[in-house]
Amino acid sequence: MSVLAAIAVLAVLILVHELGHFIAARSQGIHVNRFSLGFGPILWKYQGSETEYAVRAFPLGGFVGFPDDEPDSTIPPNDPNLLRNRPILDRAIVISAGVIANLIFAYLLLVTQVGTVGVQKFAPEPGVLIPVVATDVSSVAAKAGIRPGDVILAIEGKRLEAVPGSLEYVKQTIAMHPNQPLELQLQRGDRTLDLTITPERSPEGQGRIGVQLNPNGKLETRRAANILQAFSLGANEFQKIVILTGQGFVQLISNFSQTANQVAGPVKIVEFGANIAQSNPANLLQFAALISINLAIINILPLPALDGGQLAFLFVEGLRGKPLPTHIQDGVMQTGLMLLLGLGIFLIVRDTANLPWVQKFFQWA
Repeated sequence: MSVLAAIAVLAVLILVHELGHFIAARSQGIHVNRFSLGFGPILWKYQGSETEYAVRAFPLGGFVGFPDDEPDSTIPPNDPNLLRNRPILDRAIVISAGVIANLIFAYLLLVTQVGTVGVQKFAPEPGVLIPVVATDVSSVAAKAGIRPGDVILAIEGKRLEAVPGSLEYVKQTIAMHPNQPLELQLQRGDRTLDLTITPERSPEGQGRIGVQLNPNGKLETRRAANILQAFSLGANEFQKIVILTGQGFVQLISNFSQTANQVAGPVKIVEFGANIAQSNPANLLQFAALISINLAIINILPLPALDGGQLAFLFVEGLRGKPLPTHIQDGVMQTGLMLLLGLGIFLIVRDTANLPWVQKFFQWA
């Protein structure tokens, strides 16, 4: 059921995106002849007065079709309500409406989240947490008696306050003191322990003791007291996710060789969503908002076959005073579509192969 819930979340977000295009076109009187959720063979369809509505086999996308370039269309080529015959601004509204719909929907999801179940916030506490003692990296900490769950309260006499810099300070202090004793004060449950530890020298010449370090604190759930506060807190959450997502894309582009393996395809997203649905279904709203914002940012990138690529063509048309030749636009869009499909297939195969049950199957085979 958790997998179905994650797939349903993706399908709803795709539906919202395509509805944005559809509503923007129809509200301006622009002809729309197809509205499809998914790709591939048609599972269900309904023929309206002008538009064919369809659900297709593979729910990995969708599209809104226009009769502009269909040879069997009965609409005259000079009809002012064909998309291609509309002013640039009208077309830009239709093309960008999917992105806008995803952003608005994400915000409403976050408002619903903070107004109903609330959002979890990390409340920092003094010290630095040791969640894992990594004996495969170094046995120094284990030999000194450090255990998972211990909290470093002080190092070399310096108290570690509940501030972001405490974690980095501990890391740097350990790294800068290879083969030199360090005085630690630990908290273990209700007890306070003092011990001396000597970091070993790593191959890079830095000190290490074989622990993972995390900020110390606990998660607190905050829920809006009223509808106005829900909209305010929802806006704060929306802003944070947009900024973090934007920073993630910048990091991906600037350090592609190091971050490319972190790119997730539909299978990985469904797996992640299924884990959330199984552990805490209430967080599906925040998960859906995160994916919706990601879809918006991806689609606005000026790449062929994406909304941003079509907006780029409109920008060039505005500069030239006329559109680029059709064969150039078609060639660029088809090339971009093939590249995106290739990337999608690669991510699906890679992420499927990394699923635990698939790996177990091949081990048994």
